Amino acid sequence: MIIKKLKSLALFLTILSPIFVYSDDHHLSFDKKNLIAYQKSLIDNEITGSNVALVYQNGKKIYHEVVQSSKEGDKDINEDTIFPIWSMTKPITIVAMMILHEQKKFEFEDHVSKYIPAFKELSYKDGEKIKKCKNPLKIIHLLTHTSGYRYYDEEPLPVKIPNYESIHPNQTQFNDLATYVEAVAKHPLEFEPGTKYLYGINQAILGRVIEVISGKSFEAFLKENIFTPLRMVDTGFSMNNEKRKRFQPLWINSEQLKGFTFLLDEMTYSPLSNAHFGGEGLVSTMNDYSNFCEMLVNGGSFKGKQIISKKSIITMKKKWADWPSQNGLFEKMKGYHNGFSIFVLNNPKKDNPDIPKGIWGWAGYHNTHFWIDEKNKVYGLLMSRAREFNWDIPLGMRKVVYEK
Repeated sequence: MIIKKLKSLALFLTILSPIFVYSDDHHLSFDKKNLIAYQKSLIDNEITGSNVALVYQNGKKIYHEVVQSSKEGDKDINEDTIFPIWSMTKPITIVAMMILHEQKKFEFEDHVSKYIPAFKELSYKDGEKIKKCKNPLKIIHLLTHTSGYRYYDEEPLPVKIPNYESIHPNQTQFNDLATYVEAVAKHPLEFEPGTKYLYGINQAILGRVIEVISGKSFEAFLKENIFTPLRMVDTGFSMNNEKRKRFQPLWINSEQLKGFTFLLDEMTYSPLSNAHFGGEGLVSTMNDYSNFCEMLVNGGSFKGKQIISKKSIITMKKKWADWPSQNGLFEKMKGYHNGFSIFVLNNPKKDNPDIPKGIWGWAGYHNTHFWIDEKNKVYGLLMSRAREFNWDIPLGMRKVVYEK
């Protein structure tokens, strides 16, 4: 029913007259009213609560609108609203790894056991049997989700309940990354490292790799090398009481569960915990993450400071693995390949011919979404806090933004 309504909305949008925004490279045209209508449709169709969207081009915000749901239990979004960004933590962790790579602190083919000895003797599942791995686990496997580690929180719908006895990243069983990776290393992989793609806990492990290589806590390294130079003042792994007041409630619409809640945070975000997971642990704001996107769209540079090189961004975007066609999580992502834990559009005909080849980005479990269009100096960002996760949200937003 939701998809049907979205298709009806798209049909309606095509009859509205466009206004035009020009760039040096590409004629980007969209009607502000269309995008506001799209954001409103996400609320009307009970996909999200209040949401905020931003489009940036050539150094300027050409669109930045908040649409409030005004529903009981929701909170109005403002510039101080804090969102859990879940897997949009991953690109930040990847950038941190690229900083260390540019400093020649590691090589992609390095064995993870060089930095964390517990990963030297690994096992994997072969049907009902557990066998010793012949292949070493390498840094490149963690960067590309080809390690053999998956996520371990799968529970029956309508609600996913974290399994606090598993190696799923959580801040109840684990209080630091050193303890976490020791437990992970004892767990059998789903297959030999480097042989397949499987979305999983890889960036959480990379957080510990960063600690070992840098000699600093994961959060301290991110703050020094990314958050401070990018002026990401409200981005971090924990929240004090003041920040908690700015945290957006979760809109959940899953089976018989529908409404707003703070009871399904999953992470504690406790200042007392050092379990800072590089795949899912950060909270941020629209302004903060916008600065991160601005750096990426400008070839790694922000306000005159080079965070990573253009060469590193090219490496991040290379095709490192195919997404399994049977994997329901990515079935909507036709025409895209997997880079360093990012999607990259390599065949617009399979997605939307109006969208330029090479755009890339990622998303978060509670429906935060971004994409980078370096060719046209454009990025798009939408933030909400809603379950269940929905790839149609960014696909629909890009349809409006790039529609000719």
